[in-house]
Amino acid sequence: MALFGRKSRAPRHRVEKEAWLVLDRSFALRPCKVVDLSDTGARLYVGPGDRIPKHFNLTFTRSSREGPRCELRWQRGHSIGVKFVG
Repeated sequence: MALFGRKSRAPRHRVEKEAWLVLDRSFALRPCKVVDLSDTGARLYVGPGDRIPKHFNLTFTRSSREGPRCELRWQRGHSIGVKFVG
């Protein structure tokens, strides 16, 4: 049972790795940095003024458009939290 109604989350690991957002119906890739990563999601650092859609893919190589499907869960300044979805 979670204390004070807070759900436990998967352990996150600090990675500091370059990645790209692959937006639906767009040929452009948006650069980002993966700050930390877990089995269920990640915290990313995005550029100033980036409007992040609700769903996108995350790729770790610029030449690939394949990667986990992400759902935007929160955004605070340049940091965003994503959940990996099916």
